[in-house]
Amino acid sequence: MLDETTRMNLLYDFYGPLLTGRQRNVMELYFHEDWSFGEIADHLGISRQGVFEAVKRSRTVLEDLEKELGLLSKHIRRKEIAEAILDQLEGLPEKEAVRRLLDELLELD
Repeated sequence: MLDETTRMNLLYDFYGPLLTGRQRNVMELYFHEDWSFGEIADHLGISRQGVFEAVKRSRTVLEDLEKELGLLSKHIRRKEIAEAILDQLEGLPEKEAVRRLLDELLELD
């Protein structure tokens, strides 16, 4: 299972463009740059409570989108299947060629 920060970063990768500009900015500072609520509040000129609420709303939006669309779940499942295929090919000379194709396939997300 993914830890919370990794999950939020992946959800952001899939659904970030659907957030408002302010939500994207706050999420990037909090999850990507690892800023505290206080640092974000000072930087944006809003209260810590405002930052907390923006992060909370953004998380809710991302989780709701995932519930409806399931892009992250599908991505994780595709990666699991790709790894299972590679495990089945262990020791075969074609393994590296198949790995390259699977990597290419997974990058299409």
